[in-house]
Amino acid sequence: MSVQQQSRPVRPQPSLAGTLVPTDTRSGQPWWLQPVLVVVGLTLFGIYAVVVSLQNAGFVDPYQSPFYSPHVPFGGVWAPFFVLWVPLGFRATCYYYRKAYYRSFFWDPPSCVRPDPHGGRYTGERRFPFILNNFHRFFLYLSIIVVIVLWVDALRAFDFGGRFGIGVGTVLLVANAALLSLYTFSCHSFRHLVGGGTACFSCSLAGNAQHSFWRGVSAINGRHALFAWLSLTSLFLSDLYIRLLLAGIIVDPRWVL
Repeated sequence: MSVQQQSRPVRPQPSLAGTLVPTDTRSGQPWWLQPVLVVVGLTLFGIYAVVVSLQNAGFVDPYQSPFYSPHVPFGGVWAPFFVLWVPLGFRATCYYYRKAYYRSFFWDPPSCVRPDPHGGRYTGERRFPFILNNFHRFFLYLSIIVVIVLWVDALRAFDFGGRFGIGVGTVLLVANAALLSLYTFSCHSFRHLVGGGTACFSCSLAGNAQHSFWRGVSAINGRHALFAWLSLTSLFLSDLYIRLLLAGIIVDPRWVL
């Protein structure tokens, strides 16, 4: 089912041509601006991810690009794709991204209080390929494994030939693992997993602890969309930084004991 936000009031404002253009009264921006920005952002990131994944070169000691983690020792140039389908599937079936691509790519509907240009009867997500969104919780389980591996890579980024150190790459990889963790564990499915199926916390074993955990997940769940975009940004910056190091364009500032 398409995820909808609460409708926002709109008021007409004169455009440069003198015609009336519906404008979001909360932000003062044209209704089409957010869908266009989402299309541009996701498309550019998708192109970048495919191109860099085909290069299969993202390691400079002690940094491992998140696009090649976990490392797959087989498959040649296609090796990264044996892993990328997990985070890709997790994001593609994510409740926030569903709303984003329904509105931005399919215009179904394109914005709040905007009519659906396609018309016809609403069929929900009962047809292929949208029925695959029901596998979101399984992608969540696999993504948690990927996040754990990324934390291992981030911890390895403190090891400079057997000596403890911190470089700019270390900071980027730790920040990336943290943001991906916040995005993953603020997921709606994870929130349901830890407490959504419990009707009475006080009636269950360790109910108080479970309720506290559920409330914590609920708190970050409210920032799920923000973590989605921040984690995309950290993925891009981490990979780009490592590639610039590999190319010899920059030098990694570091402090080593």
